[in-house]
Amino acid sequence: MKLFYRKYGSGPPLIILHGLYGSSDNWSAIAKNLSDTFTVYLPDQRNHGRSPHNDIHDYDSMRDDLFELAKDLNLNKFFLAGHSMGGKTAISFALKWPEMLLGMLIADISPFINENQKLSSYNQHISILNGMLSLDLSEVSSREEADSGLKGAIQSEKVRGFILKNLQRTHDKRFSWKINASSLLSNLERIMEGIDRSESSQQIYGFPVTFLKGEKSDYIPDTDFKDIQRVFPAAEFVTVSGAGHWIHADNPGAVISYIKKLSEDSK
Repeated sequence: MKLFYRKYGSGPPLIILHGLYGSSDNWSAIAKNLSDTFTVYLPDQRNHGRSPHNDIHDYDSMRDDLFELAKDLNLNKFFLAGHSMGGKTAISFALKWPEMLLGMLIADISPFINENQKLSSYNQHISILNGMLSLDLSEVSSREEADSGLKGAIQSEKVRGFILKNLQRTHDKRFSWKINASSLLSNLERIMEGIDRSESSQQIYGFPVTFLKGEKSDYIPDTDFKDIQRVFPAAEFVTVSGAGHWIHADNPGAVISYIKKLSEDSK
């Protein structure tokens, strides 16, 4: 699949992958801050932003989309960063094509499934996606009305604000969603998947790896550190103060700093 992407700066190539419900727009400010160190590419993953919609949405397909993008850009080696779903895509890519990576940063996601955390997240995503699909956008004339219509399904004002970034005007001045909510809902089980920790015998060497954990987030349990290092022996773990799951929004300075550190560590 040919992904839409944005490009910033000059220097060694860096691809940053957004998370579920996100888009390249979410990372543009960080990309601009990195543009003196890297050539930054911000793709929209499938079913998000301005990239094509598809009934298939799993990590094999997103991994292959990334490989196709790298080949189209003539990138034989590059730095890779990903948040949440984008982090799992990055991990999937690293497991298949480690020789293409100069360094990798994973923002607030574990490669493995935590059943307690999975259940909580799964139910939240079901509520969000059903709320989006049940909102009759033909009857919505403003973002305020859309926000009001989502309140029953999405109680958090912060989460609603993030979801509403996906609302766009069509050519006939109506509203539509940029993301393919129906495909995300039907593929939600696949989106929640991770590496089977009992079968994770593969070890990836040769480039620096950093996992950023939000101080207020439980998406990377401390108990996963040892298992992560079985797959990525050189992995460094950093807890980012004051940050929840949306670590790049809560503490962008830390994310910028540790992505730049990847470049230093790879020399």
